[in-house]
Amino acid sequence: MPDRPVAFVTGASQGIGSQTALEFARRGYACVLVARNAERLEQLATEIAALGSESHVCAGDLADLQFARSAVDQAADRFGRIDVLVNNAAWRKIGTMRQIEADEWDQTLRVCLTAPAFLAKWCAAAMEPARRGVILNVSSIQSKLAPGICPAYIAAKGGLDSLAYELAALYGPVGIRVLSLNLGAIDTEMSADYVSSDGEDVSALLRRYAEDMIPLQRFAQADEIARSIAMLASDDASYLTGACLEMDGGWNHQATPYSLKRKQFPHEFPSP
Repeated sequence: MPDRPVAFVTGASQGIGSQTALEFARRGYACVLVARNAERLEQLATEIAALGSESHVCAGDLADLQFARSAVDQAADRFGRIDVLVNNAAWRKIGTMRQIEADEWDQTLRVCLTAPAFLAKWCAAAMEPARRGVILNVSSIQSKLAPGICPAYIAAKGGLDSLAYELAALYGPVGIRVLSLNLGAIDTEMSADYVSSDGEDVSALLRRYAEDMIPLQRFAQADEIARSIAMLASDDASYLTGACLEMDGGWNHQATPYSLKRKQFPHEFPSP
């Protein structure tokens, strides 16, 4: 068994996933990189090698549980261990419950809930002999809110949160911690797709939205989320399990848009 710990990261081809893999590599981990885009994964593997670490690429669709199982088996064969699982992969179809079709619902739940559940099961089996390990589900603050335009995604993220409680109770006695991370607005391609509109500059739209709804007045960057994930996987968080952690810049507790507050109380809430 190699001395280097191993992080298994899904959705690793971009955004939070790629930044998380790089952060683990900087901390001395080998990384298993899972996503559909093989070209991007190979580019990430090159970056990880430049950091002095190693990686293994598994390109495929996590909606296919046979592929998901194969990725775990490949990780175990290549490295002999799995220390951290980051369930980050996501798929989302924008539309209301009136608009969504059954196949879109099924695809979302397969990627965002079913695959994470079984990856947790299989990776935990690899962690148990060492009696330590960490499973981190990348969820969303929207599991607690009601945006009204992505019902399958919201249902899946709520399921991830509940799954964290269940798995923490199951695996705690063998030293495996399980957490769910309720992320807010992140400056990634997926967030841009979520809020963009025809003919409008996306970056300007993102800034206006952050200023109006998020107390910290900005979107998070993928690399700062990655650093938080790596910290939570470390011994610095060794007594933390069975929790859903809000990492949203205060968005979940902001009931009134700042634009309205400024109209009512301009001296209390000046423009940024």
